[in-house]
Amino acid sequence: MELVPWLALLAGVSATATWLALRYARRHDLVDQPGERRSHTVPTPRGGGIGIACALLAGCLVLLYLGTVPVAPVLCFAGGLLLVAGIGWIDDHRPLSPWLRLAVQCLAGALLAWGLFGIDGRWGCALLTVLLVPVLVNVWNFMDGIDGLAGSQAIIAAAAFACLVPTSSAGAWPLAAATAAFLPFNFPRARIFLGDVGSGTLGYALAALGAWAAAGVGGPSAIVLLLPMSAFLVDAALTLASRILGGENWWQPHTSHVYQRWTRSGRSHVFVTSVYVAFSLVATMLAVLLAEIDPWFAVGGSVLWFVFAMAGWFRLRRRLGPGKGN
Repeated sequence: MELVPWLALLAGVSATATWLALRYARRHDLVDQPGERRSHTVPTPRGGGIGIACALLAGCLVLLYLGTVPVAPVLCFAGGLLLVAGIGWIDDHRPLSPWLRLAVQCLAGALLAWGLFGIDGRWGCALLTVLLVPVLVNVWNFMDGIDGLAGSQAIIAAAAFACLVPTSSAGAWPLAAATAAFLPFNFPRARIFLGDVGSGTLGYALAALGAWAAAGVGGPSAIVLLLPMSAFLVDAALTLASRILGGENWWQPHTSHVYQRWTRSGRSHVFVTSVYVAFSLVATMLAVLLAEIDPWFAVGGSVLWFVFAMAGWFRLRRRLGPGKGN
């Protein structure tokens, strides 16, 4: 129960900052216009995810003030978050080179890895963290295209980490609370989008949680931590691979993801987001079950789940037809 006021405070910071971001976006014409490469049909402000970033940074300040956790990991997490959210906020105002954004994301990953594991000499975990940050930041960026999708998936993943690895709950529940406070602004009908600042914040925070949770689990059982994110990982990875193999400019905006094709086929954002939520909830329940059995059975069960997910992706993609690529 002591956690409830803490989470309520962070949720309040997130909601207030999101509301202020909405006013700022309207005043400064920070708006996504509908277009061939977009999945929305009305002009919508962007950059609302800065509220989630503000809440997480506020949480870091409180932790430093209380002195209940080591200083270095908190400072490194906050520094990496500032880098990722900052470059995303700038990109929301004026497009930047994707390679510059990637470089900043890798720098943030290195800073986070040093704070979490490098100081202790756990270089394997540190390397995993360096890789996870740009991967999940870009996965959440790719998949943030319809109302409520990226936020709801982040909440499920954070809650799953807290349940699977209780030592990660100190970071997982605050992320879930901050994102839940943003969600009413974005679902069922978006008044504001996350923007690159928001998708980057979610991907970065989940990378930090995932790396910490994987270090806590250790061994082959850590693979179950991927299951709650499997909907995003499969759609993002297979779409990216198909665009690269097709000779497309894969770094350019497009509507080739399955969730985008589904909405372009006539399904509502609410329907598609709800299907992804249901899929991820089932994946999370499976992860909880697999975490309790022999590690190698957990590996086998996780691999079978991803095979099932990929088969579903190919079948749905064929049924929905081509998307709009570049």
